[in-house]
Amino acid sequence: MKKSSPSLQLFRADVSTELELVYADAGIRAGFPSPAQDYITETIDLNRDLIRHPVATFYGRVVGDSMIEEGIEEDDILVIDRALEPQNGDLAVCCLDGEFTLKRLEITPEGNIYLVPSNRRYKPILVTEGNELVIWGIVTYTIKANRRRR
Repeated sequence: MKKSSPSLQLFRADVSTELELVYADAGIRAGFPSPAQDYITETIDLNRDLIRHPVATFYGRVVGDSMIEEGIEEDDILVIDRALEPQNGDLAVCCLDGEFTLKRLEITPEGNIYLVPSNRRYKPILVTEGNELVIWGIVTYTIKANRRRR
C-alpha cells in the first residue's frame, strides 16, 4: 500500500485583528447570469466567521494527493479546529504512528476506525491496536487558489 501525504505544514491562526472584507450578500450566481449588485454594503470578517475557537485553531498547507477526489489538492490551506470532538465522517488531520495524514474518519458500529482517502490509488487504513492514532484536529474549511499560476 502506498503511503499518503507524509507531512503537513502547520501555522497558528492569528485572530488578533479584524479582517473585514466587502462581500456580495445577495450571492454570486453560478448558473444563469443575473444583474450585478450596484451597491454592496455588507462585510464579512474572515477571522470571526471562519474561526470558532481561536486558541485551538491552526492553518495547515496540504502536501500530497490523497484527497483530490474531494477537490482538496496540494498547497490548499486547511482551517483546523483542535477543540472539536471527532465524529464519523469528519475530515480530520490525524497523526498515525508519528506521521500526519489528512483523511475522512469512518467509525463503524463495531467501533473500528478507518482513515479513508479520496483518491482511488490509496486504500483505507484500518487503525488497529498496534497503531498509535491521535486525531489532531478537524478540518472546518478548505481555502484554495482558483487562479492558475502563471
